[in-house]
Amino acid sequence: MATDPRAALDRLVAAFEAHYDAVAAAQDSDAPAVVAAANTLMDAFDTYDDALFTGFGVDTPFDIYSDEDEDYEDDDLEDEDEDEDLDDLDDE
Repeated sequence: MATDPRAALDRLVAAFEAHYDAVAAAQDSDAPAVVAAANTLMDAFDTYDDALFTGFGVDTPFDIYSDEDEDYEDDDLEDEDEDEDLDDLDDE
């Protein structure tokens, strides 16, 4: 049975609020409550994204990267800098 997109959105909003509360109370990104709230938030987002696509055929406008993608992000930034340098040469 598919998840109702509205119910998934309500759970996502609640997960954002719980994450905020955990961060504000702990003020430490490694606190167990913050980590648990972050995991709940990620799960709620995935559920909402899936429900939205299943119900309406629409994706959310966000690209989500896992921790495994951190190296890619650094390499991507270096590539963008190189591309800008090449663009500057083309303008001359």
